[in-house]
Amino acid sequence: MQPLRVNFHTLGCKLNFAESSTLARQFAEGGFVRVPATAEADICIINSCSVTEHADKKCRNLVRKLHRRNPHAIIAVTGCYAQLRPQDLAAIEGVDIVLGNNYKGDLYQRVVEITKKGAAQVYSCDVEHLTRFFAAYSTADRTRAFLKVQDGCDYKCAYCTIHYARGHSRNMPIAELVKEAEAIAREGQREIVITGINTGDFGRTTGEKFIDLLQALDRVEGIDRYRISSIEPNLLTDEIIAFCASSKKFQHHFHIPIQSGSDKILHLMRRRYTTEKFADRIAAVRRVMPDAFIGIDVIVGFPGETEEDFRSTYDFLAALKPAFLHIFPFSERPGTPAVEMPNKVQSSVATRRAGELDALCKQLHHDFLAEAVGTEDEVLFESTMRGGMMFGFTGNYRRVRTPYNRARINTICRVKMVGMDDSGDLIGEILE
Repeated sequence: MQPLRVNFHTLGCKLNFAESSTLARQFAEGGFVRVPATAEADICIINSCSVTEHADKKCRNLVRKLHRRNPHAIIAVTGCYAQLRPQDLAAIEGVDIVLGNNYKGDLYQRVVEITKKGAAQVYSCDVEHLTRFFAAYSTADRTRAFLKVQDGCDYKCAYCTIHYARGHSRNMPIAELVKEAEAIAREGQREIVITGINTGDFGRTTGEKFIDLLQALDRVEGIDRYRISSIEPNLLTDEIIAFCASSKKFQHHFHIPIQSGSDKILHLMRRRYTTEKFADRIAAVRRVMPDAFIGIDVIVGFPGETEEDFRSTYDFLAALKPAFLHIFPFSERPGTPAVEMPNKVQSSVATRRAGELDALCKQLHHDFLAEAVGTEDEVLFESTMRGGMMFGFTGNYRRVRTPYNRARINTICRVKMVGMDDSGDLIGEILE
């Protein structure tokens, strides 16, 4: 008898990626064969996102596509969309089981119990009962591993459903996370991305601090690099900044959401800082890490955002000169305070504003990369090959290409940046 085939389809954040990787290991241990997302399968697993209406639509369309391609396959949907709208998913033809986030860790057992397609089974709960922590990390999928250290969020920003989809902030103890990092090291991966919904809020359930976690992970043998996936500006303390600057393992790479450069809009969004506080945190990073990559999240078209507010955002970001902008047109999510706010912004206006920031981002990113030409740096190379080239990243997240050499996959090499191509990749010369 041939082993059953399973494929995975992960939508959304790095946290979902880590969770899907863990689920895949469970199926592999159970004797299943993992096949590519595009291949025919006996079981299709979707780990969904619901951060925008587009994400919801993408999940629904994916379900229909998989059912058409694999009409006899068991289709299981988990993740944030499954938590928020389980009955909507259960009603789509082809869906066999829907598991909210509290039951994600039970997915393997629930799926293998299904013997034939039929009416969709639904496992979900109210947000008050979202208390379980599904421990997860990724391995074998890429050079970098994603380690889930925290889940949920106690912030209730006016536009966001994450606290409904993921519950209150919670975490595993540091000692257990160290063991997870050690397991990643044994798999041979060199870099870990520390991920969560609100990473800087780590310690709510154990009484520990995020800085304590960073210091403990820093001591794990076999891991050469760490990155913090995203951290709220009000939680990026001087202590954390100083530690990252002094550590040989923590990279000069920060992803810090601002969402708006207008204090009026930040207040309406229910964010926990001002533009002055945000600028102070960026300055604090650059004082000790002037080469740091700084990526910033920003939302355009939030209710009440006037042209003046947008210009404030544009000018603020242009003056800060981050390395990259992650730009999101506002997406109205059911059940959030933003739904009821007046002075809606037309979608065409939000799209135009996003386009302006995108042009700014391209210029800022180009400038950040160009600064490295003529310098030397350490590059961790990945397995991707395109046009006879392989690619890797510096500690501060500049992408570098060199001629493909299989022996350099998952190795850190000293590289001189001799130029930059039209696609924005640095051209590297290996220094033996």
